[in-house]
Amino acid sequence: MKTLAPIAAHAPVGFGDRTVCKLRRVLDRWFYFGMAWLVLAVVAYGFGRGLGERLLHRAEPLPWILHVHAMVFSGWVLLFLAQSGLVHRHAVRLHRRLGMFGAGLGTVLPLLGVATALAMRQWHARQGAVHDTFLAISFNDMLTFAVAFGLALRWRRQPDVHRRLMLIATCALTVAAFARFPRALVPANAWYAYVDGLIGLGLLRDLIVEDRVHRVYAIGLPCVVAGQALALYLAFAAPAGWLALLHAALD
Repeated sequence: MKTLAPIAAHAPVGFGDRTVCKLRRVLDRWFYFGMAWLVLAVVAYGFGRGLGERLLHRAEPLPWILHVHAMVFSGWVLLFLAQSGLVHRHAVRLHRRLGMFGAGLGTVLPLLGVATALAMRQWHARQGAVHDTFLAISFNDMLTFAVAFGLALRWRRQPDVHRRLMLIATCALTVAAFARFPRALVPANAWYAYVDGLIGLGLLRDLIVEDRVHRVYAIGLPCVVAGQALALYLAFAAPAGWLALLHAALD
């Protein structure tokens, strides 16, 4: 393996070098499969807390599209885990076949996400609580996913690019899960820092295994952070131009 050659070429290999070699091998083999499990754990914990009260047992029924969105979103996370597992086991042919289904699911997901955000806006308005500016958060998350997912499809024949873009796309969907964590774990309005932390683990993996930052992270992570910063500004500062544009488009 090329990334291990510089260390393996030196003799004798010290304890520190053996430890680094072992860490590199473990990360090289297990990282993306492990990240899929980590994303699943984040989503399960975030949305699992008080699920019955928030989603299933409410005096005012929630829009039906929210339930559809929850199923599609859960399906994507499970698909990401399955696909990562297939790559881990070198089942490339099955991975590509299942990828055809994933392409359809990933295309539907951002459209469904935007539609769900708009439906929830109307639902909250009926409850007397209007938070139009926070649509910027939902729109940004769906746009980030759509761009990263679309690029991942474009470069699906380049595994090193494809898998990193798919990780960014999937991590972008964890914002709502982090927002439901206890404030002791995730402070209010700090969700994006944790999303960036997940993506940053991929960057850290590359530094350890390959002694460099892959161009996907070098370009993609700053773009993700810029989108997040703009979304937070629109959501909390609520500039008049943004509100006028939003109301003109939705009302």
